[in-house]
Parts: sequence; C-alpha cells; structure tokens
Amino acid sequence: MASANLNIMIKAARKAGRSLVKDFREVENLQVSVKGAGDFVSRADREAERIIKEELRTARPNYGWIGEETGEDAGEDPTRRWIVDPLDGTTNFLHGLPHWAVSIALEHKGEIVAAVIFDAAKDEMFTAEKGDGAFLNDRRIRVSGRRQMIESIFATGVPFGGRGTLPATIRDLSRLMPLTAGVRRWGAASLDLAYVACGRFDGYWERGINSWDVAAGVLLVREAGGFVESIKPDQSPVESGQIIAANAQQFDGFAEIIRSRD
Repeated sequence: MASANLNIMIKAARKAGRSLVKDFREVENLQVSVKGAGDFVSRADREAERIIKEELRTARPNYGWIGEETGEDAGEDPTRRWIVDPLDGTTNFLHGLPHWAVSIALEHKGEIVAAVIFDAAKDEMFTAEKGDGAFLNDRRIRVSGRRQMIESIFATGVPFGGRGTLPATIRDLSRLMPLTAGVRRWGAASLDLAYVACGRFDGYWERGINSWDVAAGVLLVREAGGFVESIKPDQSPVESGQIIAANAQQFDGFAEIIRSRD
C-alpha cells in the first residue's frame, strides 16, 4: 500500500506526463529557447514543472522544493523537500526520441524516502519508498543477478557541449568496454537508474550530474537490492555530482575500475 505522499507524487507525475506526451506528438512545433551550450529547455519542460509544483504544493504547502527550471525554495518545513526534474532527457524529447521521464523524489532530513520515475512515452511508472521495495507498474522489481562483467551491460552519460568531464569519461570507457557486453548512452539519467533497478542494465555511472537527475533513481536502485555511491566514496551520490550504481555482485569490481586513477 503506497503512502499518501507517494500517491501524491504518482498523481503529479501522471498529470505532467500527459501534458508532455501531448507536446511530444507535436515536437516539431515546440517553442524552444537556448539555456546553454547543448542544454535546451522547451515550453513543454516548463509547463511540466509548473504542473508538478502546483500538484505537490497544493497537497503539501510547507515542503521545500528544488526543481531544474524554477530553482530552490526552502519552504516552511526545513526537514522535507521535493527534488524534481520535470523532463529528464530533454534533448531526446526535442529530437523525437521516446526516451525521457518525469522524476520526483521526496527528501526527509537529508535522505530520499520516496521516489517516482515516470516514462510517459512507454507508460512505465517506477516507484519506491524507503524500506518497502521498488516497483514497476505495481510489479516488484530487483536488480539483475548477473555476476560476470563480460555478460553485463552498463550505462553512462557521455559529456556534451564542451563539459569538462569528457577526458575522465573517455578514460572510464577505455577501461570498461573491453570487459563488458556493452555500454549504453541513452540520455536520461533517471531512466538509467530505473533500468539498473529492474535489471535491464547491470550498472551505471556518470560525472557532472545534477541532484534532480538522480535523487529518485538512487532510492529505486537501493530498494531493488542494488548499491549506489558517489565516485568519491565519502560523498553523497545525490549531492556530489557523480554516481556509481550496480547490482551487489558487481558493484565492488565496477567501482574499482571507475575510481582508478592509473
């Protein structure tokens, strides 16, 4: 039985998802503004965040908020905040690629306690609450059981638009790819983590990532039996801007490759 907070999050994600799907069908007509090199934001993105914020704020007016488009608001209750990416995979969306998601996390006293990642184009709703497991459309999910890296698929985000993490990522790829069944770069961090949680990917890592991209996915992976840490192990994977996630059998070996400086 989902909590009241999780039901609120699911409702907000579905409402925003319906709006995004409608705009996705008319993707060529979207009004696009440039937010930065390689980082576009559309009218659809802003409208989705407005919908989510209105839904969450109506239900829980005292909670804090951090969203990709509208920034941060501490709220009257400093112990709780929503962490929201209304459209993760914006570039996919603008190019007509049906791989993007709405991501909503609830943080309580610095810890993610509830998570929703909604892939509206495929009607896949990933949910999790701390201590209650992870689900895909009401079906419990688990990370993969693969033990051998050579049988496994890993996901990452390759930097774009001149971002400074490219050399490190190329180094990671040169070490990892010969040892695996493949590496995927699908352009939506929230779904990369959701796919680790349900066993489609065996691991995921990325540098230069934002808290709203990964907050919900961190809880999903952990509740599905996986491990998640920052690339720098003494830091938070949500706040540090870098993340490693994998099933329990492969996490240590995978993390050793990514963390190696040789």
